[in-house]
Amino acid sequence: PGRALRPAFRAASRAGALTSPRVRRADAGSRAASRVTRRDPPDLNRGEREKIDMSRFSVENTRNFSIIAHVDHGKSTLADRLLELTGAIDKTKNNKQVLDKLQVERERGITVKAQTASLFYNCEGKQYLLNLIDTPGHVDFSYEVSRSLSACQGVLLVVDANEGIQAQTVANFFLAFEAQLSVIPVINKIDLKNADPERVEKQIEKVFDIPRNECIKISAKLGTNVERVLQAVIERIPPPKVHRKNSLKALVFDSTFDQYRGVIANVALFDGMVSKGDKIVSAHTKKTYEVNEVGVLNPNEQPTHKLYAGQVGYLIAGMKDVTEAQIGDTLYLHKQPVEPLPGFKSAKPMVFAGMYPIDQSEYNNLKSAVEKLTINDSSVTVHRDSSLALGAGWRLGFLGLLHMEVFNQRLEQEYNASVILTTPTVPYKAVLSSAKLIKEYREKEITIINPAQFPDKSKVTEYLEPVVLGTIITPDEYIGKVMMLCQARRAVQKNMMYIDQNRVMLKYLFPLNEIVVDFYDSLKSLSSGYASFDYEDAGYQTAELVKMDILLNGNIVEELVTIVHKDKAHSVGKVICERLKDSLPRQLFEIAIQAAIGSKIIARETVKAYRKNVLAKCYGGDITRKMKLLKRQAEGKKKLRKIGNIEVPKDAFIKVLRTQSDK
Repeated sequence: PGRALRPAFRAASRAGALTSPRVRRADAGSRAASRVTRRDPPDLNRGEREKIDMSRFSVENTRNFSIIAHVDHGKSTLADRLLELTGAIDKTKNNKQVLDKLQVERERGITVKAQTASLFYNCEGKQYLLNLIDTPGHVDFSYEVSRSLSACQGVLLVVDANEGIQAQTVANFFLAFEAQLSVIPVINKIDLKNADPERVEKQIEKVFDIPRNECIKISAKLGTNVERVLQAVIERIPPPKVHRKNSLKALVFDSTFDQYRGVIANVALFDGMVSKGDKIVSAHTKKTYEVNEVGVLNPNEQPTHKLYAGQVGYLIAGMKDVTEAQIGDTLYLHKQPVEPLPGFKSAKPMVFAGMYPIDQSEYNNLKSAVEKLTINDSSVTVHRDSSLALGAGWRLGFLGLLHMEVFNQRLEQEYNASVILTTPTVPYKAVLSSAKLIKEYREKEITIINPAQFPDKSKVTEYLEPVVLGTIITPDEYIGKVMMLCQARRAVQKNMMYIDQNRVMLKYLFPLNEIVVDFYDSLKSLSSGYASFDYEDAGYQTAELVKMDILLNGNIVEELVTIVHKDKAHSVGKVICERLKDSLPRQLFEIAIQAAIGSKIIARETVKAYRKNVLAKCYGGDITRKMKLLKRQAEGKKKLRKIGNIEVPKDAFIKVLRTQSDK
């Protein structure tokens, strides 16, 4: 009978009659959920189904523009409003700096990477394609700005209505002016109670020679008047001069590395068109690739069928190796070679620092992390380096101190790599004296990026140090303090100009090594945060440089060798000796820490020896007995000092080599 009941039991359980109502409801819910999940994947892949047809945007209806400004004048906020206005993102309260995608940008509240977004905008019945590039404002990332401008025909120059023109505003304006781009001045933050747009209009007219009536007054935070900015972009910025009939010519102006898809290249098309399945060739490596995907950033990746000349988008072509996507490279179709575009001037590193893994077993992981990060940040230069105390590592060149800090922070956050960074140095040059040396080095002028390789004075006719032309804009009540600071840093005044009743623009020629570590902080604290500073490379000048060795009991410590100006040698030597004294562990013998230039000692600190109290057992008695014991101890210490080796522990090195922030 049991066997006969089984089929009926199965049928009933299949119909759901034998399960409790609660289980049945849950089952029904999970079935509905599974139906939803089954329907979901095509939805997730909506981009595949609804690829945008880019051919409907003619060249006449395309505009490529950048937003440039000083730090914190509201570039990214304006970009958010433009994205909202054109429907690229939904209007919500959470839209704060949408284009700042990196964690380091969110934490510091600054833009580090230029980001691209394509906006679709209807104006007077025409559909326009506006390609926007949001750029960083800090002087250390001006290379990002100049690269972004190569893909544009015009710029929005944003100026804070409260702060007025700042140093980086001037620098960025001239970058755009040299590239012969249309400039639309935008005065932002007019909603602030201290805002004075009229004063800023006068400044713009005086410094940049742009008529007042061309300025657009907006509040990016509240969205006031932002619509006028889009209209001005369409009216005042010319469409790109390109030919869609010619064969493909595309400029790679940025790239990122994706673990699964390889290199994603951001491209600006100057001629022709590109679509999925095309075979393209890199002008730099001459390698051929097949295009897997093309699309626009809106601001997230949106695949399209094709990209046409005059448009800016991204392209994935199975480049797996980080060295293959060179920024500034030209891409063209297979068997249709074109004249490569001029590309970019390679970035000139201003600051060099040694980078070593904390543990040598991490060397290979750190190597691949540095390679992947340098593809995204092409302005970093990398040279192999090694040190007796810290092991194998690299000498990295950066555009400035903030650039170095951001690079280090990105290594930690994105690749989980912790490193030791040494004190930043600048590249010096030496002019060799004898023909024999010139033959050996194969050039008359050699560049020194590692202080340990600094040539001796006898081999050199003169030393050269890098100089920069600095622009300082400050309220006039701080002029005296600022001038004193500049003179203390060996700067030479070149120019001084009032840009309105109470703001002054000073131009100074600075030796780079004087401003590289803490000049910006000192300037900000002197001027209560009001002064702004910007610099550009101004070549090299002759200088009285000396190589300063650090000796421990007469032995030179390679890692602590520094190059300093003759006038500053004593104070720098004293600081290093004091730091070493604090961080070296005491020994059973005395340690002499000395800073020396050649054979001349210029600073000294002594780490006292541990000593046993040898007189503890003497109760009274004759003085000669005590003298004998003390003399024997002194002889023992002297002998120990001769044979004792001082191993500088790693953490002592790190303390001394870290940026000298507490000077």
